[in-house]
Amino acid sequence: MKKSTIAVLVIILISIAVGIYFYPKMPSKMASHWNINGEVNGYMPRFWALFMMPIISVVMFLMFIIIPKIDPLKKNVKKFRKYFDAFIVLMIVFLMYLHFLTLAWNLGYKFSMNLMIPPAIGILFYYCGILIEKSKRNWFIGIRTPWTLSSDIIWNKTHKLGSKLFKLAGIITFLSIIIPKYSFWIMIITILAASFWPVIYSYVIYQKSKKKRR
Repeated sequence: MKKSTIAVLVIILISIAVGIYFYPKMPSKMASHWNINGEVNGYMPRFWALFMMPIISVVMFLMFIIIPKIDPLKKNVKKFRKYFDAFIVLMIVFLMYLHFLTLAWNLGYKFSMNLMIPPAIGILFYYCGILIEKSKRNWFIGIRTPWTLSSDIIWNKTHKLGSKLFKLAGIITFLSIIIPKYSFWIMIITILAASFWPVIYSYVIYQKSKKKRR
């Protein structure tokens, strides 16, 4: 069994064990959603508030196991598999972090979600930049457009740009806690820009490559 798989299983088991331990200490309805001002605006039954994240973690982990096996270009996935495995661990850690924030809030520890969430998303997005920089053409991981999937050259050029944008978005999102009043909007705008611009770029360079072939 790979180290990354063991790490994921340990993280999930810890999340479940913590949920079981704190179950009797929690109210029947738990705060589970916060608005952009960091105020609670949603509640959830105790069971789901305590175990939804571990359940999502299990489902995502199974999905991550299946993806490389069914990808028509799975040989390419093997070329950057160690980076993908690290991403899986990081994603599960991120979900556990959200789980623990919810538990802490409902235990009476009050803090600003606007200060707690952006740094974690920033780290996750920065690593996504590393992952797509190392990724090779495949059907599930990376910036998958009809144009990147049509050519290794377009794939590589798009992912070179996308990697820089994702890393930059991660850094900006992380630092957005400096101005917590606007951190949510900074995070959303930055991430959307980093996600959509490579898609447009892949189309532009595809069209240019078509003209060169004529």
